[in-house]
Amino acid sequence: MHLSVVIPAYNEEKNIEKTVRSVFDYLKSRNIEHEMIVVTDGSKDKTDDIVHSMLPAIPTLKLFSYSKNRGKGFAVRQGMLKARGQYRLFTDADNATSIDHIEKMLPFFNQGYGVVIGSIAIKGSVVASGSEPIWRRLFGMMGNFFVQLIAVPGISDTQRGFKMITAEAANRIFPKMTIDRWGFDIEMLALARKFGYKIKEVPVVWKNDPNSHVKLKAYFQVLVETVKIRWNLMTGRYN
Repeated sequence: MHLSVVIPAYNEEKNIEKTVRSVFDYLKSRNIEHEMIVVTDGSKDKTDDIVHSMLPAIPTLKLFSYSKNRGKGFAVRQGMLKARGQYRLFTDADNATSIDHIEKMLPFFNQGYGVVIGSIAIKGSVVASGSEPIWRRLFGMMGNFFVQLIAVPGISDTQRGFKMITAEAANRIFPKMTIDRWGFDIEMLALARKFGYKIKEVPVVWKNDPNSHVKLKAYFQVLVETVKIRWNLMTGRYN
């Protein structure tokens, strides 16, 4: 298996079908051997029903459904651990970053990188109008300064929902992860650093859903979880 695409989904009935079909059509048109894993995380709407109805028509699609909402980090971790691809990508259910960005990411694995992540904080990135309200950009910049200081120095954007990792790195990192919610990206990157994997940021075009589930309190939760990650690193929790 060449590529696994993990899509965490919580109440995504408006987006999930379009995103799944977009990913499948792109990968099929390029003859890329793949699997798509949708992990629904306690959805209360029709997300599960929609994905289930697509299974007969899309042979590479798999659905794992959890009745209780545990968080995006939990959903991504479950998908990554069930994945079988040589390379494993997780991408948001609202298709904020299109699947064709893998074309600029995959070559870096041949250069020795173990983790390649999408970023809107480096040259060449584009943020679509309305995708990032002023308050989100402000809190994001302040939060990233704190995250770099405490956990992952040198990473300009830890929070984009478009990250690719080798199977080897995934199988080493994800079983150690403890964060179920928004801070899981930071934990993943901190563990990648701890285990010696090179991380590459690549610019992406970001078109976020204006009805995103990310609320103001999530930024404060990330800061608390960043401190927890630092504590875990210092106390040997990840050893």
